[in-house]
Amino acid sequence: MEQTAALGKVINTHGVKGGLKVQPLSDVPGRLKHLDRVFVEKAGRSTAYHVAEAITHGRFWIVRLEGVQTYEEANALVGSLLAIPLSERVELPAGSFYHDQIIGLAVYTVGGVCLGRVREVLETGANDVYIVRDEENGREVLIPALKTVVKAIDLEEGKMDVDPPEGLL
Repeated sequence: MEQTAALGKVINTHGVKGGLKVQPLSDVPGRLKHLDRVFVEKAGRSTAYHVAEAITHGRFWIVRLEGVQTYEEANALVGSLLAIPLSERVELPAGSFYHDQIIGLAVYTVGGVCLGRVREVLETGANDVYIVRDEENGREVLIPALKTVVKAIDLEEGKMDVDPPEGLL
């Protein structure tokens, strides 16, 4: 099966006819308009559904899936992720990356010192922050995702070069 990327997390039901309240995990405005099919991923299982309806409701999405018509059927999906195949992701502009592309990259200073691997991306509002962990010594470093700090990202080599400001390390 092709790898998938999560678009949203089902956080609750909506109504009594199988609607799902979804917390978006996508920053792409209007992403819902192009959804035809999603994979519902829960407890290590993935099931394909056709999207009957998808609308924006405040900061959430309301999604109705074909075959999910009752409150009970919808409630069974609470906690699951809605995902699409990686091949259907919206292409980002040059220099922009999806979180799953950043997580796992080896991080080096411009001087060649390995700081560890990106374990998580925090969204702070002003800019993202990469949590970099060195498994050998258990040390964590928070790297701001700024062009002045992150000098290069090479997905093919699986590496990121950073020039941390004085005092960060």
